[in-house]
Amino acid sequence: MRRNKFYGAVAGLALSALALSACGGGEAADNGDTGGDTADNGGSTDTAGDDPIKVIVFGGVGAEGVLANNATTSVTAAQASADAVNDAGGILGRQIEIVHIDDLADPTVAVTKLREALASGDEFVAATNSGPSTVADATIPILMEEGILSFNIGPTANSADPAVNPYNFDLSPSPADYIGGFVPVMKDEGYEKVAIIHGSSAYSETFGAMAEEMFADEGFEITGVQGFDNESLDMTGQLDSLMSGNPDVLIMDAYGAPTTYVLEGVEKLGWDLPILANNSVSASPATSTEPPTGLLGTERVKNLRMQVFASTVQDPSDEAVVAAVELMAETGPIMSTLITGYNYDTMWLLKAAAEDAGSFDVEALTASLEKDEVQAAAETAILKKYNFTSEVHSASPNPEEFRFIAPAPLVNGQFEQ
Repeated sequence: MRRNKFYGAVAGLALSALALSACGGGEAADNGDTGGDTADNGGSTDTAGDDPIKVIVFGGVGAEGVLANNATTSVTAAQASADAVNDAGGILGRQIEIVHIDDLADPTVAVTKLREALASGDEFVAATNSGPSTVADATIPILMEEGILSFNIGPTANSADPAVNPYNFDLSPSPADYIGGFVPVMKDEGYEKVAIIHGSSAYSETFGAMAEEMFADEGFEITGVQGFDNESLDMTGQLDSLMSGNPDVLIMDAYGAPTTYVLEGVEKLGWDLPILANNSVSASPATSTEPPTGLLGTERVKNLRMQVFASTVQDPSDEAVVAAVELMAETGPIMSTLITGYNYDTMWLLKAAAEDAGSFDVEALTASLEKDEVQAAAETAILKKYNFTSEVHSASPNPEEFRFIAPAPLVNGQFEQ
């Protein structure tokens, strides 16, 4: 109920705070350079022949800094997934061929290279991206026109609305789902009074407003909400105001350098209280690296726990995730947390849908992906179940998919516990 209430207005902001919204890399064909038989589009594909099925993977490995790092992880995940499915016999007797388009995290580049790939006459069954949402916003309409199944990790305002984008499925949860993951922990630990601090990005502003409303709906007393400018070097004033409300817990949103400055402000005030932080904080390098560049092992993070996916935490008993990480590490570098590894799940979702549909027809694939039993059968690892519906094509993970952990080192995309 809450998911439908909030999703439409804010889904496009879900990843804008995170560098997660631009990922890519791997050892596949570059820049939409494709070969093979001609066809009009993915919608006309059937099971005939032994030719590989081609899947486009957008990923800006040629971008700069953290965007390139995240892109490398994302496309590495897609290639590892394709290799695993191929080793298992492929899909309906056909192998998967990844066609990597290096979009440089630039929507204009993405559109140009996509149109070049389509003009080549090659047949594409599906496409998946590595963000950012601007790339998704530019390319998804083209994929819809061409009748090509789309998986998206950079949600836009309407990307998960099947009335607008019928063949697209968002792999990233909505902000409401992320925020909802806080509630069981807050209740289990007996918190009653809650303060919220957040940054100034579009996602951060949305996180603050939604968290205030959703927590209040769940019966928590909101003692204060403070935003800070992401360019600021000192958040002490906002924190001092929140401290005066005497909350039981501080809910924190920040990404990158502001993560350090918020925690510095807490220490400066001598404020000793539990801090529950969102996935933006867990994706910030400071929480997984030691001084002088990071905060790992310092007093500043002693009370901090961060929201992560269960798959991003090392767990030797989770055989599916262990296998996924091993395959990814063999395929290419894992340069960011596995929260950017959604594309490992895409080929398994495609396989489950095609086997249920008995073809690669885009309408049939879409109908199959909306089925609960098909999603349950897919051998996904980053999220165990995506919970797509015919009304909303957005991931809505079950509560057990989320965990709150202390800052920890990253090893092959996972936090070492």
